[in-house]
Amino acid sequence: MDASDLNQALKETESLEAWVASVRQFFESYELFYGHGTENPLDEAHWLVEAVNRYNPERPNISIASKRDAVFNIAVKRVGERRPLAYLLNEAWFAGLSFYVDERVLIPRSPLAELIERQFAPWTCLEPGHRVLEIGTGSGCIAVAIAHHCPGVLVDATDISNQALDVAAINAKGWEEQVKIIESDLFSAINGQYQIIVSNPPYVAHDRLVELPMEYQHEPSLALEGGTDGLNIVNRLLPLAAEYLTPDGLLFLEVGETQQVFDSSHIRLPATWLEFDRGGEGVAVLTREELTGYLAD
Repeated sequence: MDASDLNQALKETESLEAWVASVRQFFESYELFYGHGTENPLDEAHWLVEAVNRYNPERPNISIASKRDAVFNIAVKRVGERRPLAYLLNEAWFAGLSFYVDERVLIPRSPLAELIERQFAPWTCLEPGHRVLEIGTGSGCIAVAIAHHCPGVLVDATDISNQALDVAAINAKGWEEQVKIIESDLFSAINGQYQIIVSNPPYVAHDRLVELPMEYQHEPSLALEGGTDGLNIVNRLLPLAAEYLTPDGLLFLEVGETQQVFDSSHIRLPATWLEFDRGGEGVAVLTREELTGYLAD
């Protein structure tokens, strides 16, 4: 199916179910990569049609023809530019919440969402007033999700990128009592100690990055590339983290597909790798004691 076929198919019906089927067929006609919010062309088509037809109080009387045109135009851009749908819609979902995203930030897709929804159980029990530090907040989705799922918990969300922090501020609107946005290179602007430090830093090795599908090329390289072995930021973070953890504090660190490289590089570090019901890998939990002992060896 090409663009003209899609246009004709959309014009023949006002059925949203039929629109989804047509967009799915259109997507299936091209070699698109899925993984920035959906896993297959059906889910991608459903998301597009649902998002366009969702009620918008700022445009309550938008016509079906305008919605049809929007579905067509976005679908064609998705195929022609290989841009992730999240950027075309300026929308991403994480831990059951909707977030604004654009090409200044990575599209949320971390398995940490499942851990946050469980309030970090069984690893710890967060209470109102407890402090959480996020290193490399990007869109702010992790910080806001923690504030939402852990009432009363105070989250400091940091990033080195001013552009990313601008997006995080958009998503943190309404959460100012719990979420503080901070410009910081790792711990450079941080004081005090935290019950939890959580980080999903750049961890893609340079050679691996250039091999990724085109969709990844639209994401900021600063949020993806982790140097020669993918561990540049991780290796800077590990020696510093213990100082900023409470005695019973925990570090949750996502390194994704570089888990084996991490284990080989830090063979004496007793990292516990988490398992997730909804899939995902490469998330380690470390206690302050484990981090301190590793540094002392």
